[in-house]
Amino acid sequence: MRTYWSRLATALLLMSCLAVAACGTGLAADAPVNSAGVVAGASDVDNYRLGAGDKVRVTTFGEPTLTGEFSVGGAGVVSFPLIGDVSAQGATVSEFRDRITRALSNGYLVDPRVSVEVLTFRPFYVLGEVGKPGEYPYTESLTVLNAVALAGGFTYRANTGKVLIKHQNESQEREYPLTVGTAVLPGDTIRITERYF
Repeated sequence: MRTYWSRLATALLLMSCLAVAACGTGLAADAPVNSAGVVAGASDVDNYRLGAGDKVRVTTFGEPTLTGEFSVGGAGVVSFPLIGDVSAQGATVSEFRDRITRALSNGYLVDPRVSVEVLTFRPFYVLGEVGKPGEYPYTESLTVLNAVALAGGFTYRANTGKVLIKHQNESQEREYPLTVGTAVLPGDTIRITERYF
């Protein structure tokens, strides 16, 4: 009898943990929206557009001299051995991979196999009512609250109800509710405003 109740309790605990985990995977309804109207989050990081400040690893299988780590320069290009400058600005990782593959197959290699991964995302910036405004390295699944914590936390004057975010591909800041689900993308500028009493 004791074993039955022990198993039942274990099963109920496991089911509740799974339910909590399943609920925790969604983004909040007020998470930032990208220019295409899609909620920003981890999936956007996987598919986001490369730009100056990103660092990528390009692997050309069977070709160690064409494999390495490369930075996207200020002009939005990657200087790649043998084929020269390859445009990365505004390209997804798969589009950039295809550009390298096409260039290598154009008289250099027969059927090149190339993979590309982002090693370091471009930094984000925190301004306004935080302890240490400035530039910070981006990490996946970053939220505004994480970003503020990195920047020394809120000042006593900070408006903790809203945040202004300017995405790198946008010309103006947009206002979002400041919640635990408000996501940050690479290159974002976050501004914490002063509250008015």
